[in-house]
Amino acid sequence: MPGTLYLIPSTLGPGAIDTIPQRTLLITRRLRHFVVETGKVARAFLKEVELDHRLQECTYYELNKRTRPDELPTFLAPALSGEDVGVLSDAGAPGVADPGAKLVRLAHQLGVPVVPLVGPSAILLSIMAAGLQGQSFTFHGYLSPKRPQLAKDLRRLEADSRKQQQTQLWIEAPYRNQATVEVAVATLAPTTLFSVAADLTTPTEWIKTAPASEWGADAGAVLQKRPAMFLLLA
Repeated sequence: MPGTLYLIPSTLGPGAIDTIPQRTLLITRRLRHFVVETGKVARAFLKEVELDHRLQECTYYELNKRTRPDELPTFLAPALSGEDVGVLSDAGAPGVADPGAKLVRLAHQLGVPVVPLVGPSAILLSIMAAGLQGQSFTFHGYLSPKRPQLAKDLRRLEADSRKQQQTQLWIEAPYRNQATVEVAVATLAPTTLFSVAADLTTPTEWIKTAPASEWGADAGAVLQKRPAMFLLLA
C-alpha cells in the first residue's frame, strides 16, 4: 500500500505556531519526507513544530517555479514505497496559490492517497475578515508590479466586480505594498470598497475595509514589508 500525501498548512508569520491545530502538529511531527517551497523556510517552521526526530534525519524536496516537471515523480517515490510525505508551502495552505497543486494532481494519478490538514489560509481569513462578498470571489495571485499596468489591472478587476457582484482579491510582494495601496486609492471609484489584511494571525495583525475615498494617500506606508492580502468590491 502507498503512503499518504499530507497537505500541511504552515504559519502565516512568526509567533503564530498556536494557529496550527493539534492533529496537524501530531501528524507532521512523525513525518520524515517533506516537499517544500523553500528549504530554509520549511525547516524554520518544522523547528517550531518540534518533530519527533532531528531535522537532519528528514528528506526535503523543493517544489517551486524552478522545479522541472520530470522531477515530480521522484518527490512521490517515498509514498509509492509506503512512507508518508508532507507538503509545505512557505506560508498558509499548500496547493492553494501554490505550486504544490502539481504534486497533488500527480498523486491522484498514481493512486497516492491525499489528505488535507487543517490550518491557516490567508485567502480565506481575509475573505472572512473583509466583510465583502463571501459567496463569490476570485483570487488573481500577483498583479502587475508597474504602476500604469497595475492601474489597468485594478480597473479591470473593479469592472468585473461590479458586473458580477464578486469580491476580487490579490497578493503582492511585501515591499510593493505601499505602491499597491497608493495606486488603488488613486484608481478605484470613490464608493468601491477596498480592504487590506496584513500580518494575519500574528501579534501585529491589521485589517481595514473602507470605501476607496476614505483611504488616506499615506495609508500604504504602515503596510510596507508586511505580508498582506488585498481585496475590492465595487
